[in-house]
Amino acid sequence: MAAGQAATAGTEIVLLEKMNRPGRKLGLTGKGRCNLTNTAELPDFIERFGANGQFLRQAFARFFSHDLIAFLGELGVDTEVERGGRVFPTCDDAQVVVRALIRWVESRGVRLLPNSPVQRLLTDGTKIVGVGLDSGIEHHGEAVIIAAGGASYPATGSTGDGYRLAEAAGHTVVPIRPALVPLATAGDVARRLQGLSLRNIAVRVLVNGKKKGEAFGEMLFTHFGVSGPIILTLSRSVVDALAHKSSVVLSLDLKPALDAARLDARLLRDLDAHGKRTYRNFLKGLLPQKLIDVCIDASGIDGDTQSHQITSAQRKKLCNWLKDFRLEVTGHRSFAEAIITAGGVDIREVDPRTMESRLIRGLYFAGEVLDIDAETGGYNLQAAFSTGWLAGRSAAGLAKGKTHDQQSGY
Repeated sequence: MAAGQAATAGTEIVLLEKMNRPGRKLGLTGKGRCNLTNTAELPDFIERFGANGQFLRQAFARFFSHDLIAFLGELGVDTEVERGGRVFPTCDDAQVVVRALIRWVESRGVRLLPNSPVQRLLTDGTKIVGVGLDSGIEHHGEAVIIAAGGASYPATGSTGDGYRLAEAAGHTVVPIRPALVPLATAGDVARRLQGLSLRNIAVRVLVNGKKKGEAFGEMLFTHFGVSGPIILTLSRSVVDALAHKSSVVLSLDLKPALDAARLDARLLRDLDAHGKRTYRNFLKGLLPQKLIDVCIDASGIDGDTQSHQITSAQRKKLCNWLKDFRLEVTGHRSFAEAIITAGGVDIREVDPRTMESRLIRGLYFAGEVLDIDAETGGYNLQAAFSTGWLAGRSAAGLAKGKTHDQQSGY
């Protein structure tokens, strides 16, 4: 996006691609379907990025979700809106998006050079003058845009090069850590439940016993712990808490539609109505099959006990477990499994009106290399496209000698 917009503005552009082909990470997004953006309104959109969200207001004001959808439509990529406002290409194929963007930048005259990893930035102390490649080749220019991504999915080429280049230029890099990442849990419960997906449940994050986050939706048990949309969303606070050596527990509410009193009343009614059923058979009406043995172990009630023999205290214990099924979090997965990277170039050192460095004239940043990250749902890709659009237009304006005010007329 940055290269194509800069070229569209009438400047000569070289796009230096580290890997043998561009867009490898984009091709993996949305489980290969490419969750491009979200239809959420601007205030809600910004809120999804937490404390740093306001930094994106200028970029979103210039190029937002409706602009992206129209832009892709012009490239022949039709889109559709799904649950939660998520926007996907109708073809459900991220590679179609990648190919369309490649054709677009080439049509704009961008010189795309694969297998060209950048080793260093070239400056005269206050202004950028070009870059040097691993091969020793140098490319000189009026502006350089760092759009190298984060450190997640390193096999696609995202190995943190942008952070290294920014630091070498004097920028502060907020410590990076995996974000939107699966979590590891203690014991063998997750392994016993491996493959089980739970929908319409509520999960709370308890840090040192205090609630630090909550989400409603779908989660998945794995051989090492838990994953799925709401776990990924909650992982931001979990990763930071673990880094501070805090105790982290996930509290699962398996029946969020009922408060404890109403759930207890329902259990009492159903136990009375099916008094001759064994406890194990009774649970089949409450839980997925895989959860039954886990529930029996947690409640301490023999599975062969007849329902009418279950005491009030045992019923209360079952009710409490259904509303507060706890898993101790022991860690998180690596960058190799993280959807995005939290941390990055300190946004206080970047002009939000242009994405230009406040330290080095002619140096611009776009996308995940910046210290901005949001939950799942298309928000992070929109931020990448918007900051790329703004960085490209701004860099082209600099190269053509235009001021910021003149650039805003594009």
